[in-house]
Amino acid sequence: MIQEPRLPADRLEAIRAAFRETGATWVQPPVLQPLSLVLDLAGEALRSRLFVLQAAGGEEVCLRPDFTAPVARLHLASGAASGDYAYEGLVFRASEDEAEEVLQIGIERFAPDGDRVAADADLVDLVWRASLAGGRGDLSLRLGDAGLFPAFVESLGLTGALAARLTRMAARPSRLAAELDRAGGPESDDPSEGVIARRLGALPPEEAAALLEEIWMLSGITPVGGRSAGEIAARLVRRSETARAPSLSPDQADAIRAFLTVRAAPRAALEQLGRLAPKASGLEARLADWARRLDRIEAASAGSAVAIFDAAPRGDFAYYDGLVVEVLSTALGPDRPLAAGGRYDGLQARLSGGVGGGAALGGMVRPGRAIAETGR
Repeated sequence: MIQEPRLPADRLEAIRAAFRETGATWVQPPVLQPLSLVLDLAGEALRSRLFVLQAAGGEEVCLRPDFTAPVARLHLASGAASGDYAYEGLVFRASEDEAEEVLQIGIERFAPDGDRVAADADLVDLVWRASLAGGRGDLSLRLGDAGLFPAFVESLGLTGALAARLTRMAARPSRLAAELDRAGGPESDDPSEGVIARRLGALPPEEAAALLEEIWMLSGITPVGGRSAGEIAARLVRRSETARAPSLSPDQADAIRAFLTVRAAPRAALEQLGRLAPKASGLEARLADWARRLDRIEAASAGSAVAIFDAAPRGDFAYYDGLVVEVLSTALGPDRPLAAGGRYDGLQARLSGGVGGGAALGGMVRPGRAIAETGR
């Protein structure tokens, strides 16, 4: 097993100090997290990289793969309306070429109200300053917004089901590319949609779950993975609907491809996206917010950074719904960010079953990558 190298204490303390200066409360959430929750937030694609265990009560759990959801759960349990929480600890993901136990230092911020644009700019600046504390001289910023793609899709005037399907595919580039490639074609007759999925789709959710449990019992199947019968039934129904839904028109697919290829300096990227945005659309409004956000970022220390804006959605976790920020190193390459974060206003509602919510964002630094002497 690959292990992270020993980290120089002075550099580690410099990174830690950037988060300590915020005055946030330091917390240490549980290492064990519900597997079903992690899969719901990240999707099945991450399963192979999780360390899965069975708790004493039979529930499947996993070693935490990140801190955002665990800290959000602590905040919800506290009952507080707002709070800033800093953390330092290990996250766990299986890897063939990197350490499986990785140190992260970061912050999560929760507030029911406030200026989201200002808070986003402050987070970018904090993550940038903490990254610089590692001592690298080859850093750059990659900015994005997970809410831009749904806003653009909505502006195309698609049916609700088609727009929702494309939005769900946003974090799965290969699936989205396949959807664009079938533009203009007939409805799918893919047999993988399945008879069972069609039958489940015709039933109320409770009856669909009960039928699936009966099929499991008759077949002697013991489900694994932490998902309930209702969750699995709902996913089968969505998959069936996706397979049978109409495709995009060629013009719509070309418009989406044009959006996804926007990758340039932030001001230039906003200009390109603005030319694609229909007037008075949700996308146009979000771009106006980004102009203000860049004003604040450029006025702070992060304004000295070389930066690009990437319109294509990124990330393992699907809870980001606004700002996405990464700090990159030329030596490490674009696929190994040394810091990352973003806005996830909808996560608290997902964790609480619709109760609670409000502004939420956070960011972290991986010292093992950020410290120049160790993060080669």
